[in-house]
Amino acid sequence: MIANWRWYGAALDAVTLPEVRQTGARGVVTALHEIPDGAVWPKEAIDARRKEIEAHGLSWRVCESLPVHDDIKRGSGARTSWFENYRQSLAHLAAAGIEVVAYNFMPVLDWTRTDLAHPTATGGTCLRFSLPKMVAFERYCLGRTAVEGEVAPAVFRAASAWYHAATEAQRDDLVRSVLAGMPGAADRYDLSELRAALHRYDGIGAADLRAHHQAFLEAVIPTAAELGISLSVHPDDPPRSLLGLPRIVSNASDVEAVLRAVDHPANGLVLCTGSLGAHLANDLPDIARRFADRIRFAHLRNVSRAGDGSFEEADHLDGDVDIVAVAEALLAEEARRGASGPPIHFRPDHGHVLLSDFDRDFITGYPLVGRLKGLAELRGVLATLNRQFAR
Repeated sequence: MIANWRWYGAALDAVTLPEVRQTGARGVVTALHEIPDGAVWPKEAIDARRKEIEAHGLSWRVCESLPVHDDIKRGSGARTSWFENYRQSLAHLAAAGIEVVAYNFMPVLDWTRTDLAHPTATGGTCLRFSLPKMVAFERYCLGRTAVEGEVAPAVFRAASAWYHAATEAQRDDLVRSVLAGMPGAADRYDLSELRAALHRYDGIGAADLRAHHQAFLEAVIPTAAELGISLSVHPDDPPRSLLGLPRIVSNASDVEAVLRAVDHPANGLVLCTGSLGAHLANDLPDIARRFADRIRFAHLRNVSRAGDGSFEEADHLDGDVDIVAVAEALLAEEARRGASGPPIHFRPDHGHVLLSDFDRDFITGYPLVGRLKGLAELRGVLATLNRQFAR
């Protein structure tokens, strides 16, 4: 397995490529975040990013992410032109040596947390999702009354109690935390814009979203196959419906449906152990074994789950996901593919804010020291397992 590091580019990421080179990662996972969703990624911009990375002794083989335009997700607008743009961007990426392209099909929000700096027992901070606080956001900040009937009565009571006891500053922090998961920068959005985005999905249910996703796959997977690219879907984060929006990549059954919708090896899965791991019913080692032949890229992180659907991001080797068993399943798949088969790329996903992380800027969820700790732990696990596989 090839260790990678997510990097957002020099214009956005305070972590530098010389620092990435020191982490033990062999490659960089990145994207052209400055290009609007749906626009074709120019060859020149892709080549410039690749050369920038390679100049520091690193490789770029995984693109994360090539965004799917909202018209495609909603099944409206000029979908045909967006499909063509996506195919063209795939061709430009393949020409630059990209092997895996990640994307997600989540409506409106790319990820959702209610706390961006939750204290840990060791003195760091982590990302956390509290279902009662999310319900409080929906009901009292957004004014979405339907949420009361969508959750257990005990969860709604906890949500109401939290909101009415919270200070104005705590409520404002909750709003900022949730909006941080909208595509792009959190400060580009406010509640009125979120309401407008949600309104555009009125009447779209899970069956509709699945149909729109299948139309996307049918339009682009043949091109990905011709180019030798694994177009890999990222699971829902968190794996549950929020804000009344449908989610269609939240569990093993969902993954099965996506991969069989267009049954081709180019239709792949990003195995995100944190996103899928937040679902109480998901068995991550089993999912890794079951869909191993479609996995070319893995996000390895851990979560500690609560019975009500809340969770927080744990140390990489702690929490409720058996990361060692997941790694063993992925290495077994690489062994099955043999020396001539495609490798599985991975990266330490997220990380606690630790030590000097507190003194520098970073993209939410992507501190330097916290991820470095996670990568070191994961490399140790893989080195041990590789020795066992070599026997």
